[in-house]
Amino acid sequence: MVYDFNVKSIDGKDVPLSSYKGKALLIVNTASECGYTPQYEGLQKLYDAYKAKGFEVLACPSNDFGGQEPGSNADVKKFCTLKYKTTFPLFSKVAVKGDAAEPLYKFLQGAPKNGGPVKWNFHKFLVDAKGDLVGSYPSNVEPESAELKKAVEAALAK
Repeated sequence: MVYDFNVKSIDGKDVPLSSYKGKALLIVNTASECGYTPQYEGLQKLYDAYKAKGFEVLACPSNDFGGQEPGSNADVKKFCTLKYKTTFPLFSKVAVKGDAAEPLYKFLQGAPKNGGPVKWNFHKFLVDAKGDLVGSYPSNVEPESAELKKAVEAALAK
């Protein structure tokens, strides 16, 4: 269950994912120089629409695909907050593939309903309020798509 993992905030502080118990989570590997980077705007809109109902977007920057997140954590934070006005939690840069993958990402990719390995930036994992992975959405699924909104609503209803 995702609550068993700790991650580092974009500012380097330990964050136990158990602090999100009872909330639906959309965990996304992000990058600032990707063709999908404009999805930050959709992620913020999705977050704004559902946060009062117990929904969180957790952004995990990664440089694993095409070197499209080359900056430091401070660069990522500045980019997201200034360009896209993000208010959802940002975490420290992580590896999401291979042996060096963050343990959370190893778990997500190995769990049932994982949809297979992360293939590119802005892959989305949806976790219900019980901490169970309930969906996996590739990069081309837009944050504001009817498919993802319906899934978020279902995850919040559990």
